[in-house]
Amino acid sequence: MTSTAPDSELARFHRFLCGFHRRQAGRAVDFPGGFAALDDTYTHSRGNNHLLVDGPADPETLAARADELLGHLPYRLVYVIPDAVAAACRGPLERSGYAYSTRYVMRHTGPAPAHGGAREVDLDALRGPAGAAWRRFVPGVSDEEVHHLVERRAARLRGAEDVRFLASYSEDGEVASWADLYLDPKAGIAQIEDLVTAEDHLGKGHAGRVLDTALHMAAEAGCGLRHLTANASNWPHRWYERKGFAIVDSVHVFERA
Repeated sequence: MTSTAPDSELARFHRFLCGFHRRQAGRAVDFPGGFAALDDTYTHSRGNNHLLVDGPADPETLAARADELLGHLPYRLVYVIPDAVAAACRGPLERSGYAYSTRYVMRHTGPAPAHGGAREVDLDALRGPAGAAWRRFVPGVSDEEVHHLVERRAARLRGAEDVRFLASYSEDGEVASWADLYLDPKAGIAQIEDLVTAEDHLGKGHAGRVLDTALHMAAEAGCGLRHLTANASNWPHRWYERKGFAIVDSVHVFERA
């Protein structure tokens, strides 16, 4: 899609995104036009092992580059930020067996809401509910895969200057919904990610409480640019629109199992 945000705003988001992926990586390997973010501790996590293209790259050699840098893994994942580069890469990557999708970049518009009542928690509080959620989302997932997908939150603590895990609790004390909040007060930007609700607590308003809390905290930290990303093919982006978010850009995703 064509971006609807000012170039200066998009540049801030792109810097934040690239910085986040570099900081949380166990190691980063640069190549012309981008870098590989790698973490041997969480090899089952695509979010921790992928290529990110943020500049001019050779479309005809990108698949080979992914094989070179991700060859120890059973999957390939390439994020491409510039629209023109993604358009040029799509044909060669699809011919190499990659599937294409997009993630919307959504900015919160209007004033920040009042505090939603969610709490800041640590990783220990999220291990059980996050593990159960992954088993619901990915039937047949192995114990080792779940362990990597849950424990990778430890690496995310490196992703931004201020990282917070937020959770809304049910009346009986269970974690009902949770999300990550990444704050960069110096740059005035915040990102909300991985908003999930436990199956037993769906439809009870817990996700809204977590989201409102995250937006409120971001505003309190001086982050006027508040955003998240959402899969273009799934329904949540419609819910985010009702919560005051607008689609301003896309990140292009190429994946091969």
